Amino acid sequence: MFESDALFELEQEPAGSTGFAGLAQLPLAELMDPDWAAALSGVDAQLRSVLRFAAGEVAAGHQVLPAPSNVLRAFRQPLADVKVLIVGQDPYPTPGHAVGLSFAVDPHVRPIPRSLANIYRELEADLGIPPRVHGDLSAWAGQGVLLLNRVMTVRAGSAGSHRRKGWEDITTAAVEALGARRSPDGSPLPLVAVLWGKDAESVRTLLPGVPAVSSAHPSPLSASRGFFGSRPFSRVNKLLREQGAADVTWELPAVP
Repeated sequence: MFESDALFELEQEPAGSTGFAGLAQLPLAELMDPDWAAALSGVDAQLRSVLRFAAGEVAAGHQVLPAPSNVLRAFRQPLADVKVLIVGQDPYPTPGHAVGLSFAVDPHVRPIPRSLANIYRELEADLGIPPRVHGDLSAWAGQGVLLLNRVMTVRAGSAGSHRRKGWEDITTAAVEALGARRSPDGSPLPLVAVLWGKDAESVRTLLPGVPAVSSAHPSPLSASRGFFGSRPFSRVNKLLREQGAADVTWELPAVP
């Protein structure tokens, strides 16, 4: 058993919603934005396999997070619009937290996870933006920030439980697709990778030539060993400007 530190937990998927087994039967273009569907066509079989694995977990009586409707949420924004990649590990294992975007939680979750609180603390130190009480990062995603977990599902209460089940193949292909994008003149599209911690750092080799902002992970276990003081948000915007792209507005709405 495990205890949740959330004061609010999301309800289960409504009756009739498509479960993981149902997702495994749908065309890629119904699961994600069409350009992502094209980019990930080479790992279609691996995606079906890991979705069936998640369905098997549910059939065995385990809760799998996030809900099926959110598991591929990161791929709903067009591939062409991504200009910042923030790599997470795997979803929060606390029911009601994981929403399919790395580091984000449902707007009503209180208190927010400590890693996210540390991200807000560094955001304030870097850019003077006051921390928010909510963890809705969709305003970042809407500006082309891809919040991608390396592993996209987890068994509730068991962090890391879905590693090496197939998600790494999917997210490797996604990261490679980002780095391979080209403008009509053949130049790379603007992109900055934000790599917090060793797991995230492992994707650096998949992004040759892409500027990266790296540091320790914002987890309470490691934030004091190089995350605090790293000023990632101002550094990302500087690197975007150097590539001719607009800054990200990192300030989140006070009320999502």
